[in-house]
Amino acid sequence: MRPIRQLLAGEDEIQLAVRLALLALLIYWSFVVMRPFIPILAWSVVLAVALYPVFRWLSGLLGDRPKLAATLLTLINLGIVIGPATWLGLGAVEGLRGFAAQLGAGTLAIPSPPAGVKDWPIIGAQLYAVWDQASTNLRSALGEFAPHLKPLAGTMLGLAGGAGVGTLKFLVAVTLTGFLLPAGPRLVAASQRFLSRVVAERSENFLVLAGATIRSVAQGVIGIAVAQGLVIGIILKFADFPRAGLLAFAVMMFGILQIGSAIIVIPVLIWVWATSSFAAALLITACLLPASLADNVLKPIVMGRGLTTPLLVIFFGVIGGTLAHGIVGLFIGPIILAVAWELLTAWVREDEVRMVPEGDPVAKTTATQSSGTA
Repeated sequence: MRPIRQLLAGEDEIQLAVRLALLALLIYWSFVVMRPFIPILAWSVVLAVALYPVFRWLSGLLGDRPKLAATLLTLINLGIVIGPATWLGLGAVEGLRGFAAQLGAGTLAIPSPPAGVKDWPIIGAQLYAVWDQASTNLRSALGEFAPHLKPLAGTMLGLAGGAGVGTLKFLVAVTLTGFLLPAGPRLVAASQRFLSRVVAERSENFLVLAGATIRSVAQGVIGIAVAQGLVIGIILKFADFPRAGLLAFAVMMFGILQIGSAIIVIPVLIWVWATSSFAAALLITACLLPASLADNVLKPIVMGRGLTTPLLVIFFGVIGGTLAHGIVGLFIGPIILAVAWELLTAWVREDEVRMVPEGDPVAKTTATQSSGTA
């Protein structure tokens, strides 16, 4: 009798192993099929979460018509992507290709300063000397290290080559966002049911935290950086500044990395005052300065309590996302890592609250307050 029971138990184990293997194969195969669409789906979800307050306001303004509000919002977003974003993107691609070619050949150099810089009051002579020295030193240094910079140039060319595919992904993601917005409440409920299977105790809190983090990073970091890059790029385009698209892309990159646009705008203004007439330089300065300082005013308004995610997490998200998914990864990388960081921090702080002894009310209160601010 006992061998029969053991045989039946062995058969049950074999069936369980076969089922698990088939389930693992199905999950892996599904991942392989969906892998090309993961960046698009992720960006669609990010856009839907970030734009949902605007969608809800617009739907109420139109007399509670969610489909009409989603259609109008999608058309506006498509107009932005197809219009100024593509216009500047093409300029950025051309500038990136030229920059990569010069970097690989070792011919990249800072232009020599105009002679008129010497005549500037107070700082003219010193600025001319520093500018001329930087131009000479960079030219000689790049000539020496040109063979080692070719892999970096190849990466930049690959990034520029994938810009067309990246633009198509943006268009598809924006279109898909229009279908996600009206279904927002149902998707939130489904996400909460899924999370309740994974983290049953704080599934609702984690979902709220994830949504708040996505909106904070997407609106306060990505959105403001993209808007600032577009505005500065348009100003430079109308000013006929060389490689305006590439400089706008650099402004956007530094904005996402929380470094700021001053690292680009200050050299641009110096170049403008050195090479343009007084009236033209004054007009460009009057346009560029407010655009470069706008993020200092808008970020506190949009982000409220500010970004709690460390700068290093944003940096790794930008670099890793770009290397993994191209242009689209530049935007979804920092958002995904920021959400993961905030959820992990909240989870760790929740465990800290549980580990505090019951007889220590001061420590319990401190740990609870830390967990509540996560």
